[in-house]
Amino acid sequence: MKIRIKGNSIRYRMSKTDVDSFLQSGYIEEVVDFGAQKLIYALKREGNKQLTANFEQNRITLCMPENMATEWQQSEKVGFNGIHNRLSLLIEKDFQCLDNTWEDQSDNFPNPALIC
Repeated sequence: MKIRIKGNSIRYRMSKTDVDSFLQSGYIEEVVDFGAQKLIYALKREGNKQLTANFEQNRITLCMPENMATEWQQSEKVGFNGIHNRLSLLIEKDFQCLDNTWEDQSDNFPNPALIC
């Protein structure tokens, strides 16, 4: 799972393994270890009606409603977006890049632009 923060927006991009793990357990997290402190970012399935987010004790948690998680599992939907307290949220599948990159993309979803 990758995180991108820009201004007042947070975006999670998730590999196939990330999506599968989240759909099975309802929770996934990554840790950035700064030595003295850690930043944790997580995705959690909850009974909310919309995407929500919170930040407590160096942990960013985006909460996905159960119905969105079910829709993600049963469809080809790429992702979900929403606004929570003026914070823009986006959770999406991570697609393989169309250009050359040094990053390992073997676990990313096939790019729809390459599918004929």
